[in-house]
Amino acid sequence: MKYRAVVILLLCLPILSCNDDDDQDMEYPVIIMNSGDASPLNCAVIYRGESFPFKAIFTDNQELGSYNIEIHNNFDHHSHSTENEECELDSKKEPVNPFIYNKDYVIPTGETYFAADNIVEVPADVDTGDYHFMIRLTDKAGWQALKAVSIKIRDKNE
Repeated sequence: MKYRAVVILLLCLPILSCNDDDDQDMEYPVIIMNSGDASPLNCAVIYRGESFPFKAIFTDNQELGSYNIEIHNNFDHHSHSTENEECELDSKKEPVNPFIYNKDYVIPTGETYFAADNIVEVPADVDTGDYHFMIRLTDKAGWQALKAVSIKIRDKNE
């Protein structure tokens, strides 16, 4: 009798240990940059020695986690291909003092909607030219969305 009870328990164990997958987050978060005040837009011109706003809307079906803004040069014309519109590129060149920006931001706990609004300062002595502005949005479950736009950093006199 004890043997039969142990066998039944072992057969039922996998069923009892299953979680309810209905609560598991299986959706990517969303980056919205087509609202009226979204910034920067693809092909935007930014001036060195000045600041510019980053504005986007983030949403998720269950809970947002954090986001990262990264800016790096595109002097070699590589691509991240998240935009349909191709921007006109300057000639390829070697970086001397490129603008490098990489910063993480935490979204308040429990949020499914968040309006990101940050100011990015561009140093006055960075190389002008083609850059990528990348946003990585991660939800609480670890899913990540990526948005990359092309920008140009120019001197005010150009």
